[in-house]
Amino acid sequence: MDIAAYMADVGQQARAAASLVARSTTLVRNRALLATAEALDAARETLSVANQQDLATGRESGLDAAMLDRLELTPARIDAMIEGLRQVAALPDPIGEITGLTYRPSGIQVGKMRVPLGVIGIIYESRPNVTVEAASLCLKSGNATILRGGSEAIHSNQAIARCLGEGLAAAGLPEFAVQVVKTTDRAAVGELITMPRYVDVIVPRGGKGLIERISRDARVPVIKHLDGVCHVYVDSHADPEKALNIAVNAKTHRYGTCNTMETLLVDREIAADILPLLAGAFIEKGVELRGCEQTRAIVPEAVVANEADWQAEYLAPVLAVRVVDGLDGAIEHINRYSSQHTDSIVTENYTRARRFITEVDSASVMVNASTRFADGFEYGLGAEIGISTDKIHARGPVGLEGLTSQKYVVFGDGHIRT
Repeated sequence: MDIAAYMADVGQQARAAASLVARSTTLVRNRALLATAEALDAARETLSVANQQDLATGRESGLDAAMLDRLELTPARIDAMIEGLRQVAALPDPIGEITGLTYRPSGIQVGKMRVPLGVIGIIYESRPNVTVEAASLCLKSGNATILRGGSEAIHSNQAIARCLGEGLAAAGLPEFAVQVVKTTDRAAVGELITMPRYVDVIVPRGGKGLIERISRDARVPVIKHLDGVCHVYVDSHADPEKALNIAVNAKTHRYGTCNTMETLLVDREIAADILPLLAGAFIEKGVELRGCEQTRAIVPEAVVANEADWQAEYLAPVLAVRVVDGLDGAIEHINRYSSQHTDSIVTENYTRARRFITEVDSASVMVNASTRFADGFEYGLGAEIGISTDKIHARGPVGLEGLTSQKYVVFGDGHIRT
């Protein structure tokens, strides 16, 4: 296959489809989403067979447990994909919304109208459910999309692509509105990220190495986060039961996700009382603890943590633990080592909670909640196309609004500038 020619064709088709999707009605786009949900429900067995093929290949090629977990399409995850499509269909359509319309002294009215970005390229690894999440959000927000999944999920993604095609056809939308790249050749990624003529924005979802490469080589704007070094800080004013439940959930609910807690911070005032309880719960679940000197004095089972541990995204049953000097020490540590993804405080003190959410510079900041909630589905976005730790355009879970832009609109009645 001539990869450059193939990707150019994909880009041209996406650009042509984008204009048709942008002027389609909300009803039509919702019809495509709901029809895709029905197609997925009817294709459960086909999806499972394709996914088992990918899992078998992954095991043979030595994929680690975290990658295999991301790759697996369980019945519950298929249910979640279907529910996500229905939720996105039920969300308000942002396209065409005009805000801030005001009269100027000249008599004209000036406002901003929300519009699609155009063609969005998504590059991702392992998780085939991303195919549905990304496609649904791009379609609902009036965009065409080019999806390039990892080679390890090729059979799963192509099976899902057929369901997406059925949904588009049922709504009368062009088949090229959602394209799943058919080749596993990595050269396709290089072409996709250097086609500004056809692609308006790139969203990479995957490991740090992938995202660093995309950010370095892309000639198209990128919405991204590099890693998820997420913290939970247990304040001296925390409810011990809440702290235990939140910390254990944040780490052990799923190990291989970017919103999993990787560092636990504990206020020095309560460390001697609460750390043994927390450590016992983690050790019972098979989590390796890597602690600072004060932590190891309280929890002998912890191994020595080094500087690299405070910056690590383990994506595994390993947790860094540090005793800090109160709220100031926690905020200082987080703003130094955090990847600005998601950080949480457990406290019953309102003033301290307010300081934490004000001074911690992350895309999601939480009070008395597990970091695992940092997710588009949980935030009511229906699904997410990714998490952004950038500070312009979109930040945090990127849903419909993050896949749109705004243009100025001006209304006059024969007005001329004098």
